[in-house]
Amino acid sequence: MAKVEKVYDWSEIVNRLYQYLKFKTIPIGMKMFEKKEDMESIPKIRRPKNIHTTDQIVAQAARLGWTVGITAEDLVGPQCQVVLGLHPRNEEWLSGKEMEGVWFENQQDSSAHQQAMTVVPYGKYEAMAVSPLTSNRLADPDICLLYGTPGQMILFINGLQWKNYEKFEWSVVGESSCADSWGRALATRKPSLSIPCFAERRYGGVLDEEMLMALPPEDLLKALDGLEHLSRNGLRYPIPQYGIQMDVTAGLQVSYGKKSR
Repeated sequence: MAKVEKVYDWSEIVNRLYQYLKFKTIPIGMKMFEKKEDMESIPKIRRPKNIHTTDQIVAQAARLGWTVGITAEDLVGPQCQVVLGLHPRNEEWLSGKEMEGVWFENQQDSSAHQQAMTVVPYGKYEAMAVSPLTSNRLADPDICLLYGTPGQMILFINGLQWKNYEKFEWSVVGESSCADSWGRALATRKPSLSIPCFAERRYGGVLDEEMLMALPPEDLLKALDGLEHLSRNGLRYPIPQYGIQMDVTAGLQVSYGKKSR
């Protein structure tokens, strides 16, 4: 039985994101495809003419507003391919020998890093596409990707925690931190915050102050509902500076006191 796609009003959703958090980078969606032909059937899909990292493909959507689709052959090598489940976690990849003496002191440490990465299981998918949410070319993306400052991210997390509170615990693999964001979110269907790594900043255009949140659409809607309630309580972005030498009593009464209903 074919999967029934959910219907989202992405223009309204993204407008609310801009209203509450004032993101500067385009919110995008990412979707995996079991068949290459299904990816290529997306209206106005762009296909790379050169070899890229996944960071660059994501950036083309988030920075340029493009809709881009790839297969394993479009990516520079297994390190990018494995995260998306487009290449097996085979013995050679798990050895980490390519990173020995570059990112890690020895092969044992390199291999431990590879083992620690959260990736999409291999064998189900042939292709992936990214696109701005408001383009509606990926009407029902697997995950959404949001770039923002630490201040924006903590309020977004506060929004996620407004209802049905959950303590979030995120890992940091270091280099290849795409495994902490889209790799983990695709594999676990859980909100996944990452500190973008050297490669994402060098090749993917990620700004020095940016973090990346990857999460399923339903969690994005949950966060927006929470952000609306927080905004009503005066907890908004940008967070105004109160002053490090001021009497804090009045400020705490506003931000942490019980609200009258």
